[in-house]
Amino acid sequence: MLLRLRISLPDRPGALGQVTRVLGVAGADIIQLVVLERGEGRAVDDLTVYWPDSAPRDALAQGLEGVPGVVVEGVWSTREAPGTYPELEILKYITAAGDRALATLIDSMPVLFSADWAAAATEKVPRTVLHASWRAPEDVPFPSITPVRPEAHTLPSGLHIVAAPLPPLALTFLLARAEGPPFHRIEVHRLTRILEIFLTLPAIERGVARGFRGSHAG
Repeated sequence: MLLRLRISLPDRPGALGQVTRVLGVAGADIIQLVVLERGEGRAVDDLTVYWPDSAPRDALAQGLEGVPGVVVEGVWSTREAPGTYPELEILKYITAAGDRALATLIDSMPVLFSADWAAAATEKVPRTVLHASWRAPEDVPFPSITPVRPEAHTLPSGLHIVAAPLPPLALTFLLARAEGPPFHRIEVHRLTRILEIFLTLPAIERGVARGFRGSHAG
């Protein structure tokens, strides 16, 4: 299976080499590494690895934390296929999706951000859910007030979320992750850019309006 690991480590020569050696000995095959931040002598990295289904994740985390200065912030499952700029592929599909553009966006975001589910609903309370991905709960925990810009929070239940406005559509977007660490500011920035591009695509507003009318026709 594919796992995502978020680690904090000393930003010095050889530190990452120690991490990769531990992963190799444990049986993990590294297929992608993304540096989320660097500063004050520390770095935060996201690594995507192939990991044997039968092997316990705890052993992987314990091995990494045996490396001096390494802190494991999260180990969780991911469905994101490694590659270069996968969001460009998703935006290509959205462009051709017609009235299903919003649904395509929502169904794609959990995969792109190694999250569990996503949903969108009207800003007006009581909210009407326009679309939710297949793992979303029946009662989606939308915030009482839509933020003016995308914001990451961890709910009392432990669920990590990013809530974001879709201003021209008067909708609230929610992305959620139960496993792993809270959404990093780089992930929030990446989501912000994707949503900005989505909202500039031709006919998105008209398509969403038609989809909304269709969902209430029955």
